Amino acid sequence: MTTILDPTDERVPVKRQLAARASSLAGTVALLDISKPRGNVLLDQLEAQLKLRAPGIEVKRYAKPTFTKPAPDSLRHEIRDAADVVVEALAD
Repeated sequence: MTTILDPTDERVPVKRQLAARASSLAGTVALLDISKPRGNVLLDQLEAQLKLRAPGIEVKRYAKPTFTKPAPDSLRHEIRDAADVVVEALAD
């Protein structure tokens, strides 16, 4: 069992179920930088590891204009149409 803690209030942890995970990685992976500082550094390392460990996949990079607002609909639709898997980077 995995416990996920909500960083906004840890007095009473909220129980959430993890989303289903694919058994293998194939197709196109979208790496979404939400534009927080150093998120691109994390994605650079992740992209390098993906290319090393899963050479058949295609990696596409995307970035939100700002981390303070949700991604614009046009960006979300572009990613949805182009990728099989999305990884969002959150870093500081």
